[in-house]
Amino acid sequence: MRTSGTICLAIAAVSLCATLVFSQEKKIQRSDLPAAVEKTVASQSAGATIRGFSQEVEKGETFYEAEMVVNGHSKDVLIDSNGGIAEVEEEVAPGSLPEAVKNGLQAKAGKGKLGKVESLTKHDRLVAYEAVVNTNGKKSEIQVGPDGQALDHEE
Repeated sequence: MRTSGTICLAIAAVSLCATLVFSQEKKIQRSDLPAAVEKTVASQSAGATIRGFSQEVEKGETFYEAEMVVNGHSKDVLIDSNGGIAEVEEEVAPGSLPEAVKNGLQAKAGKGKLGKVESLTKHDRLVAYEAVVNTNGKKSEIQVGPDGQALDHEE
């Protein structure tokens, strides 16, 4: 009994360490942004309400995320330390999705209920759509490609 508890604790510790190595995120203030990042935030947030900022390190590279609301929908912009836009997640109205994407998301959701849907753009290229799925009270996320097809890997 004691051995299985020790193994579980060891697995949990390794998982936590792996998470910390690959992604470290902390909330920051706008005044903490580097000048190049601030310039990008200013251009991307015109007319938006800013909800907050965070700084994260992924695989040794520092990124800054600006969370905002634009025209009533969420938009999160991930910016590299030079001010380049690495990724944009933007909420999409379900009714505006291409039919193939709607069908692909619903097929992946199975009996689950689709919730918030976001487009995922990396380096100015639409790479996926991501949706929250509620299945028997449990939430999860699914993704499909811009054509509604399953992805080879999660974006």
